[in-house]
Amino acid sequence: MTSFRDLHYLETPLLLPNAWDVGSALAFAAAGYTAIGTTSFGIAASTGMPDGGRSSKAATAALAMQLTRLPVHVTTDIEDGYSDDPAEVADYVAELAEIGVAGVNMEDSLNGRLVDPSALAAKVAEVKNRCPDMFVNARIDNYWFKESAYVDAVLRRAGTYAHAGADGIFVPGTMTPEDIQRIAAGIALPVNVLAHPSLTVPALGKLGVRRVSSGSLPYRAAIDAAVRAVEALRDGGVPPTATSYWDMQARLEVFSRAI
Repeated sequence: MTSFRDLHYLETPLLLPNAWDVGSALAFAAAGYTAIGTTSFGIAASTGMPDGGRSSKAATAALAMQLTRLPVHVTTDIEDGYSDDPAEVADYVAELAEIGVAGVNMEDSLNGRLVDPSALAAKVAEVKNRCPDMFVNARIDNYWFKESAYVDAVLRRAGTYAHAGADGIFVPGTMTPEDIQRIAAGIALPVNVLAHPSLTVPALGKLGVRRVSSGSLPYRAAIDAAVRAVEALRDGGVPPTATSYWDMQARLEVFSRAI
């Protein structure tokens, strides 16, 4: 199997589906994806918590422990590392590395605001010192939180994180094609973006993007589909088509036997 790192250097961008539980990950694996990420929003929401605020730490580690039994690369969204202390962040990532996690996302914001880039840089450096093989995707939240949302500000932060040892740069948020192209051209590392509302994955690849994450989109779409399914019944319609109970049960039985 192609290494997780090498998946970022193929001709086409790596399309990374983000799972929130075992069932969603099994479905992505069955669909042929060789790398699966977690979504902090989906994990937090499924436990009744809002995203952010370091609420997904325990649930993310627990899910990663399960997902690393699948024959896929697993990368985890760990918010800002769940601590201000770089050593504590590195401890957490080392635990993930020990169970087979291939990559982590770490963001440069907390409670909806950007933090000083030196804070994330210190965490990146400590993680790479402890876990040199871990693919560290440094997330830059300027566009996500609409704070200093311009290309030069992103590039300055990206340079800081690259110098600290980051392996990739993740810039979520809605951007124009021109901004995406300038950001990708200005960063030597693989650039990751979220699925774009108007640009296809091939179009993003032509702009220089190397990884496209689904983020929380599958979780949110699943919730919408669940509501529509029940509304169809309420309104006198027929049930929507779906993967059968027996097929999903079979996946879970195979998975459970590997425990």
